[in-house]
Amino acid sequence: MSKQITVRLPDELVEFMDRLVDDNKASSRASVVARAMERERRRELAARDLAILTERGEDPELDGLAAAASGTVLSDLD
Repeated sequence: MSKQITVRLPDELVEFMDRLVDDNKASSRASVVARAMERERRRELAARDLAILTERGEDPELDGLAAAASGTVLSDLD
């Protein structure tokens, strides 16, 4: 499910989005915005997780997490 919204962006951002579409790096302006919002959501979640880990200190159960995560390919961020 999706919702249609209206946003007002600076000219240079719209021109950047149009270049991405023209260069076949995105299928539409909407896909560029959706991808940017998904990245922002992941950034917010990571910041929240960092705050929790900072507050609680080290957790031995998470020792292998960084090593495992470093091998994860995030192709959707390319």
